[in-house]
Amino acid sequence: MPEVVVIGRVGVDFPPDATGVALEDVHTFTRCPGGYGGNVGTGLARLGVDATVVATVGDEGHGRFVQAFLAREGVDVSALRADPDLRTALAFYEAWPPDRFPVDFFPSRAYWALVRGQVTPDMVAAPVLLVSAVAMAEDPSRDVVLEALHDRAELPGRTPGTTIVDLDWRPMLWQDPAGMEPLTLDALRLADAVIGSESEFASLHLDPVDLASVGYTVWLKRGEHGARYLAGSQIIDVPPVRVETVCGIGSGDAFAAAVGEGLVRGRDAETTIRRANAAGAVVATRIATSDAMPTNAEIEEMLR
Repeated sequence: MPEVVVIGRVGVDFPPDATGVALEDVHTFTRCPGGYGGNVGTGLARLGVDATVVATVGDEGHGRFVQAFLAREGVDVSALRADPDLRTALAFYEAWPPDRFPVDFFPSRAYWALVRGQVTPDMVAAPVLLVSAVAMAEDPSRDVVLEALHDRAELPGRTPGTTIVDLDWRPMLWQDPAGMEPLTLDALRLADAVIGSESEFASLHLDPVDLASVGYTVWLKRGEHGARYLAGSQIIDVPPVRVETVCGIGSGDAFAAAVGEGLVRGRDAETTIRRANAAGAVVATRIATSDAMPTNAEIEEMLR
């Protein structure tokens, strides 16, 4: 049984080799796995967690590149399906520090091409399940994910706070952006924890304090203001880690990976939120996505 199962899109990212350059003027790019599943899976593996990524890629060069990269990192790719009829999704982005990082998505049906049986009973029963809300954007992924969340909710003795929906706000990846709010709420009803930034909660008309008061564990990313943990009436604030930002893309995924690691390693909430905050800061100093995910040693160094 894996320690953490991650359900979310996997594709290939092409970060530029330099900051402050418009996409039309970039001559060379670096290729690395991207998307929620690719980034969080890599982040978990680099923190020593047995992680399984559930996603679909195309059965072509980019898809094989992603599978090989994640396998080398130690990610279980047995549920990373290669579909011969689809192409792997691509994303190109620009980096304009400190706070502008536009992304040009070339999405693919592969993002939402999960099939029944791809999420096995062992995965449903894993200690931690992390789900990107973007997996609700289209079928058949939506039905597969909601079924897995429902089955997990029915498990006896499940540890509270370990079925996590990451709001993962990406309106451009929703065929019907108006459906984001109700479908994300459908997933949250079957979960007991949520990760998101202040803007993501606001965009979905969700209040972290209200969610915590009705039993959710909330891991709140606050950018330049640090991070916050909420559970019941408990609130833990941690200050920001001051770094010179190179690129903010992937920082939230590093945050999610560190939360998953903290849960499976039994870390207390304050330690986990501090480490998650630092993990995001490490990635902010780098221009890649999956390649930028930190190790435990790098997180501890950032905290020092």
